[in-house]
Amino acid sequence: MIGGMSWESSAVYYREINLGIQKKLGGFYSGKIILYSMDFAEIERLQHSGDWKRLGIMLANAAYSLQKAGAEGVILCTNTMHKVANKILENIKVPFLHIADATAQKLLNDNIKKVALLGTAFTMEEDFYRKRLEEKFGLEVVIPRQKQRKEIHRIIYEELCLGAIKDSSRDHYVKTIENLAEQGAEAVILGCTEIGLLVSQEDSPLPIYDTSMIHVDAAVRWMVNQQN
Repeated sequence: MIGGMSWESSAVYYREINLGIQKKLGGFYSGKIILYSMDFAEIERLQHSGDWKRLGIMLANAAYSLQKAGAEGVILCTNTMHKVANKILENIKVPFLHIADATAQKLLNDNIKKVALLGTAFTMEEDFYRKRLEEKFGLEVVIPRQKQRKEIHRIIYEELCLGAIKDSSRDHYVKTIENLAEQGAEAVILGCTEIGLLVSQEDSPLPIYDTSMIHVDAAVRWMVNQQN
């Protein structure tokens, strides 16, 4: 696991993977996990200065370190940093479980064709995530209006990544989801691993696809298959 972006969501990954392994195998079973936890202060600074080349090198080095330590597969516990997924793939030989692929497959299995995407501004506005969903899996992706995107991004970085959960912020997300439903979205992707800390299915007028939990489930299934 490459985590720490933020550690709040990485802690959820660690807990849920272990719970998933125990549920499938029973008894005292848990996941064999190596965690490389990044310093999010450095990551956030490079994100907003646009130094994705440096970020790609950092995460590729982290992935290589995990492989060298004996990891048989790698997951990146963040949506936004999948922007540099290709750099990671260039530097490892073990499988890399892509969060967008796991999410898209789940949507297709549920016959969802048009989906709303919430996440950081990078994830919502740039091609690395949306284009993969659209071109590789044939999904139609809609995103919030610019003003809504700006507030969604702010809440992620100024609140959720710091562990702050506010009702007013939840209300903003729910209103945004309502607007996207009016545009024909059949479901909503929580395309940031922190959003699930704020918005649950009971809050949403659309079915929620929490990328963290979908990614965890894919990792658990892969890990169990490796043991069998």
